[in-house]
Amino acid sequence: MVATLGFSQVEEQTLDSVAEKLIVMEGDSIFQTSISLDEVYVFGKLKFENYNEKLKYYILRRKTLKVYPYSKLAAERLVELNDSLTKITKKRHRKRYTKKIQKYIEGEFSEELKKLTRTEGQILVKLVHRQTGITAFELVKELRSGWRAFWYQTTAKMFKISIKEEFHPDQVHEDYLIEDILQRAFAADRLVRQKSALEYDYAVLTNKWNKDEKEKR
Repeated sequence: MVATLGFSQVEEQTLDSVAEKLIVMEGDSIFQTSISLDEVYVFGKLKFENYNEKLKYYILRRKTLKVYPYSKLAAERLVELNDSLTKITKKRHRKRYTKKIQKYIEGEFSEELKKLTRTEGQILVKLVHRQTGITAFELVKELRSGWRAFWYQTTAKMFKISIKEEFHPDQVHEDYLIEDILQRAFAADRLVRQKSALEYDYAVLTNKWNKDEKEKR
């Protein structure tokens, strides 16, 4: 809420060009030249070429909304781990702590992740990259040996899941749709927003993909 200026006989005074731009917030005597607002996206109406495209989008949305909380939690745990490791100087203590956290994370995730379908698992792998900036393969390699990471990758391939998969909404249309689903869910308070660790602009991506779609028609 913007309060009026509280000077005496303000009606009779002519404010100069600078003062006219100043804003006084209610309960605050500090002059400000602007008000900070949260970034807001204006979403366009979803359009689909046919029923099958619409169905694919809503299936993707259901799966994305389901697995996003796991990727968010993984990112939070990784930050906690890295913050704690900076305070541990001895190598053997760092190794012991990492092993303890690794077991904790596995216990926290394993039962729920077993319930995911192949496509849900692949979306989760992409979102882990979105949230942390590194692939699930690299995460495993950090917490375990390189051989374990290789083994995880080989096992995942048996189920047609690559834990080396990255998130590229600027290059892969499905990845952009996942980002679009997340941004709409954040705006509607369906998901708790967590900023991507990757560098891209959702508005720019939307313009790019909309332009590409128009050129195809």
